[in-house]
Amino acid sequence: MTAIKFGTDGWRGIIAEDFTFANARTVAQAIARYVVRGEDARKGVLVGYDHRFASDRVAQAVAETISSTGTPVWLTDKPCPTPTISLLVRQRQAAGGIVVTASHNPYRWNGLKYKASYGSSALPSIVAQIEKELALVESENIPALPPRKNLIQPLEPRAPYLDTIEKLIDWDRLRKANFRFVSDPMHGAAAGLLPALFTRNGVHCDEIRGTRDPRFGGFHPEPIEPHVEPLRQAVLAGKYDAGFCADGDGDRIGAIDRTGAFVNPHQIFALLVWHLAGTRNLSGDIAKTFSVTKLIDKLAAKFQRKLHEVPIGFKYICELMLEQNILLGGEESGGIGTSLYLPERDASVSALFLAELMAWHGKSLGELLATLHAEFGEFHYGRVDLEVTASQKKNAIAHFSDSKNKKFLDFPIKRREDMDGIKVYLGDAGWLLIRASGTENVLRIYSETNNAETTRRVLTAVTDLVHTL
Repeated sequence: MTAIKFGTDGWRGIIAEDFTFANARTVAQAIARYVVRGEDARKGVLVGYDHRFASDRVAQAVAETISSTGTPVWLTDKPCPTPTISLLVRQRQAAGGIVVTASHNPYRWNGLKYKASYGSSALPSIVAQIEKELALVESENIPALPPRKNLIQPLEPRAPYLDTIEKLIDWDRLRKANFRFVSDPMHGAAAGLLPALFTRNGVHCDEIRGTRDPRFGGFHPEPIEPHVEPLRQAVLAGKYDAGFCADGDGDRIGAIDRTGAFVNPHQIFALLVWHLAGTRNLSGDIAKTFSVTKLIDKLAAKFQRKLHEVPIGFKYICELMLEQNILLGGEESGGIGTSLYLPERDASVSALFLAELMAWHGKSLGELLATLHAEFGEFHYGRVDLEVTASQKKNAIAHFSDSKNKKFLDFPIKRREDMDGIKVYLGDAGWLLIRASGTENVLRIYSETNNAETTRRVLTAVTDLVHTL
């Protein structure tokens, strides 16, 4: 059985246990073999890295491994967020890109993400080919050829990236709004990006947690509560109009309103649909993953946009964006992509659009959300990840799938959907989703109702029930 599992967006492991230089070279060798067979290797591969421990040295090893196949490599001369590599792969028409990162995982992890030639996550068909090469390299112990260092060139990643995303926004409108922002890259690779863009366009933006810290200041570099607490404190202390937060490799967003309230990814996605499809009336459909708020459904209906719902994972959004005109696609974890830019998640681009939305209406994020709730009703979302036994995982799915169960708590079960896990609709109150992890004994429980206390009650009741199964 292979020790290295290449997943949707790449491979991750615990540093010095699974994630070693030797394993990183093995994965890079498998990717290089795919590029030679499945892409035009002459167009080269871009390699970038984040702020994690030894990421720069691993990136050098990866670049050398890729070069050994005769493939040109451009290695970034500084850390950069994952979307930077995605964008530059597409702009330079490269064969692909690799980023040394473990995204939002805790500091003990690192990994390799592979970005395909179209500038986003590898489609399942590409992943399957890389996995095939990986199995071959491991089973037959195929040695890597000597590196060809003359094929490795330096690449400055940030300037072309900033120049590109700068063009997406109405800066004149933003300047006139006179808002003050604060950016929180959580000690990750998006450090310095938003302050650079805002400042050079005459908009006030400060930054916290912008230094490189491989331990991320003791927090997980994931832009959700409680890890956004330093940003909340900064917004309140500095009386900023909003704070924007990015995960460790800069593709997921979180936000804080001027009141200190956390603006969750569902709310951010809804605000961006309202802005781009509504206020700006840009063309295109809307796509969302199975666990995303039903507010998106209502917004899509209001703006007469077709709504596409896909299984959980941004790769499904990406696949749709490559095939159809999808204005905006989003997932529960804060990954949002737009056809105006790339079929890829990008925290900095999402933050720019949120700032533009605020400027367009002259209102704070909290005031804008209140406007949405007044028109469409309230949506309160929650999620719990439970460690369970294999039998509890199986029994929980079976219990909620059973059509004989007509009620949950005091709610009638109206209908069920099984696109990804089992979703149960609780009368007119909302919904509940039970989804089992495919790789570990974890059960993910999601709920959205029209009342915060109801959502808490549903999640608690499911948790209690699962422990009895």
